[in-house]
Amino acid sequence: MRFRRTAQAVFLAIFLLILAGAGPIAGSDLFLRMDPVLIGVAALAGRALAWAFIPALIVFVSAVLFGRIFCGYICPMGTTIDATDTCISRPRSIDENSRPISPRLKYYILAFIAGAALTGVTFVFWAAPLSLITRFYAMVVYPVLLLIIDAALSLLYPLASLLDIRPLMFAEIPNPRYSAQIFVLMFFAAVFAASRFSPRFWCRYLCPSGAFLGMVSRKPLIRRHLESGCNQCGICADKCPMGAIDRDSPQITRHSECIVCRQCAQICPQNAIYFGTGPIENIPLRESVSPGRRQFLVSGLAGAATAAVTLTGLHVVAGDEAEKGVVRPARLIRPPGALPEFDFLAACVRCGQCMSACPTNTLQPVWFEAGFLGIFSPAVTPRRKYCDPECTACGRVCPTGAISRIRAQERAWVKIGTAVIYRQQCLAWEYEKSCMVCDEVCPYDAVEFEKRPDLAYPVPHVIEDKCSGCGHCEHACPVYNRAAIVVTPMNALRLSPGESFEYEAKSRGFDLRLEPKDKTAETRAGPYPGSEIPDAPPRESKGLPPGFDEGG
Repeated sequence: MRFRRTAQAVFLAIFLLILAGAGPIAGSDLFLRMDPVLIGVAALAGRALAWAFIPALIVFVSAVLFGRIFCGYICPMGTTIDATDTCISRPRSIDENSRPISPRLKYYILAFIAGAALTGVTFVFWAAPLSLITRFYAMVVYPVLLLIIDAALSLLYPLASLLDIRPLMFAEIPNPRYSAQIFVLMFFAAVFAASRFSPRFWCRYLCPSGAFLGMVSRKPLIRRHLESGCNQCGICADKCPMGAIDRDSPQITRHSECIVCRQCAQICPQNAIYFGTGPIENIPLRESVSPGRRQFLVSGLAGAATAAVTLTGLHVVAGDEAEKGVVRPARLIRPPGALPEFDFLAACVRCGQCMSACPTNTLQPVWFEAGFLGIFSPAVTPRRKYCDPECTACGRVCPTGAISRIRAQERAWVKIGTAVIYRQQCLAWEYEKSCMVCDEVCPYDAVEFEKRPDLAYPVPHVIEDKCSGCGHCEHACPVYNRAAIVVTPMNALRLSPGESFEYEAKSRGFDLRLEPKDKTAETRAGPYPGSEIPDAPPRESKGLPPGFDEGG
């Protein structure tokens, strides 16, 4: 028991460390790629396999040999639920007749998700444990922890100033925020509260990954056995957190439910329980927890039917290439390297890893902007922050390839949209004020100013072929509420894996070259190591500095 707790703590610590370092740390998507249902459904829906899916295959083999050891020792979702169960659960006996719902439900959820994946639609992000727990820690726990650290540093500032401890005096803690935090928090509050009905409620009744591993571990090589000294006291059945031991016949073990926690062996007063090889007991059909074939098939068909309904919903608007089957959501900017929209939504498991790795916090989960299929998928929100044109973090941490990994030398050619100026809101166009902010912050020099005889000051125009849609201009625009210059998904490059962004951009006539400017220190240094923009002589001024009027 102590060994299991130690293993859980170690694996959870590793998970949190690589999640906190998502982006710079290689392999930060390792745990996500270990979930066989998450990866399998993404591969089925996206019609693609990759070597990156090997960790899921290793977990599959471990279930065949050792049972659901992944659920009991490695899964951070299970570890978190175990920790909260200790705090809020109530002691209760596991009785077959007292179960709030049938353990078969998780198999029907698995069938529903698999049926939808056959049609190219993924619902796995609603139930896959690694996607859920990554979202919880990345979008709720991690930001709250940073907020607490920042508050602590503020309290320590007078002492640090008195002692002249400069690292504490000038330390800056990032404050990421996400639009779906409250929903994720309430969802997990319900998951944790369910332990009042049954220990490990989610794992026992709802987890599709647990269902899949249970299906392949019904006869594991290493399993629970009873010796002749058993006196049928039933203590092991009462204390089993998964209800894997029959109350009336403790020698019967539902191996598909057992997570190899070994708690039964630890508490057995007769020391009659051990785990090892040997002949497997014949479990009566009434005692097994396996899905009925008819119900399993019906669940799969229901998933396919639901997917078909969502596919016919009015959740996208046709783009310029609608005749080719290419559709794009209205006013939705996807991360650089995102696959074409339908393939992207099929492969994306909404884990939140890309949002956590984003150094500028511009990636945010969307709600229904892309319809029901697009919920929780990531999108760039320039008004909050720009997308750094030299950052490739989101593609490096994506576990399923929904966001392609982009080479550093090709990143500048990845066009995610095009900026558009709304003249009715622009200070220069509408209010005849001197403002050149969009030009000053544009790293591609895609904004030019024109002097018109009917206007007092030069007015901006966007050179569309030079604009990458990074959002520097929209973020910096001084107009309140809606910016006067807005990034749209027009002409975004959404390529399949293996295609060259530089080649495609040049073939379409784009000239996406970063133009070094004499910008602010933040822009020159970049938000993360390795993103420095070399200094260059300032370009010739095209007018008065932003915020100044002639004669003011």
